[in-house]
Amino acid sequence: MAQHCFTIDHCCPHSGARTGLLHTMHGDVRTPVFMPVGSQATVKTLTPDELRHIGCEIVLANAYHLYLRPGVDVVREA
Repeated sequence: MAQHCFTIDHCCPHSGARTGLLHTMHGDVRTPVFMPVGSQATVKTLTPDELRHIGCEIVLANAYHLYLRPGVDVVREA
């Protein structure tokens, strides 16, 4: 992975708002971005088809919860 995993493309001099690019091992994600939360490895209010339809590029998940259930082997295969 690159040394810098987030690059800023534009920054507003008045408000400090910014846009950027988050670099991950699975691809790049433009920011700002809608990032649903996958608590206990599932997004509660949207189906996988709905997530695809809205163009969801990233889901926030708790690595410790994923470690406990479903476990390292299942996550590794995903």
